[in-house]
Amino acid sequence: MLKIFGAPGRYIQGAGALDALGGYAALFGRRAALVIDRYVQGVLGPRIEALCGAHGVALTALPVEGDITPESIAALRAQAAAAGVDMVIAVGGGKALDAGKAVAKAEHCHLVTVPTVASNDAPTSKNYVLYDAHHNLLAVEHMLFNPTIVLVDTAVIATAPAAFFRAGLGDAISKKFEAEQCARNGGRNMYDGVPPLTAQLIADGCLRTLLADGADALAAAGSGQPTPAFERVVEAMILMSGLGFESGGLSIAHALTRGLPKIAGLASAPHGLQVAVGLLVQLDLEARQDGMLATLTQWYEQVGLPTTLAALGAAAPSDAELARAAELTLAARHAANFDRPLDIKTLVAALRRHA
Repeated sequence: MLKIFGAPGRYIQGAGALDALGGYAALFGRRAALVIDRYVQGVLGPRIEALCGAHGVALTALPVEGDITPESIAALRAQAAAAGVDMVIAVGGGKALDAGKAVAKAEHCHLVTVPTVASNDAPTSKNYVLYDAHHNLLAVEHMLFNPTIVLVDTAVIATAPAAFFRAGLGDAISKKFEAEQCARNGGRNMYDGVPPLTAQLIADGCLRTLLADGADALAAAGSGQPTPAFERVVEAMILMSGLGFESGGLSIAHALTRGLPKIAGLASAPHGLQVAVGLLVQLDLEARQDGMLATLTQWYEQVGLPTTLAALGAAAPSDAELARAAELTLAARHAANFDRPLDIKTLVAALRRHA
């Protein structure tokens, strides 16, 4: 297999970055579908319309709320096609960005992502997730290429509640360890290629940044005032984490997000918090002797991440629930990226140790 590295066309970050949206949008045409979280539309919609209008770009607003289902995506795609758009601008959290990716894929056009929270690394990736009407994961789909522009206004992100930022820390902290397992065991990354060394080095840098600045950055979350530490950690959570997982690959920590929602109390737990607990389970299974598990547990306590299933929301999960979670986890593609083959019994025992 060939080594493959993928990335967005351009990444722009800083306080006031949103002001550049109109200029970048005008590079790709004069009509844009604005796929936007309905709440965010009320807060930022008029500003975005004015910024784009100043550069001759007209918007067709496509508000998003609730889960991204095949039915909701079909409706958005139909509206975008009828409007004859040249590009898609996706604004909001992970669900709005995922919807924007689905529309951009259907229209074969450029995508500009504008995250309003830093709860995960969706802004940079080509992946998007579809659910059914009962919040069950249906599929992980892919655009042909990553977003053309990722525009990260840290002044906007700093107004979001700290809970979103904490979830972003949980999602990003795993990437070094998952990429490490993927590369070491012949796994494939999100481009179906061999993970290049570059991806591992980026994932390593992501970990170092989070451990050094995560707690200080979290203190600024919700204040509306991004600090230098906040800027560094946002870059780690969105750009480094995104490049690290897509080009570096994933392992047990993310595979567990397929199984954990089947445990009572965990279906609504934020993705990033599920990953955080999943990473501790993965490190347990690795039987590491480098002290990293203790280091991360201490850091989790500093930033308020859960260290057990109970802290995540599960109340005394049964053996049957853990077995079902383990079964679904091991069926995920990423679970094969590990030092040794795992079975349900071994994974259940590790989950029980972190119950």
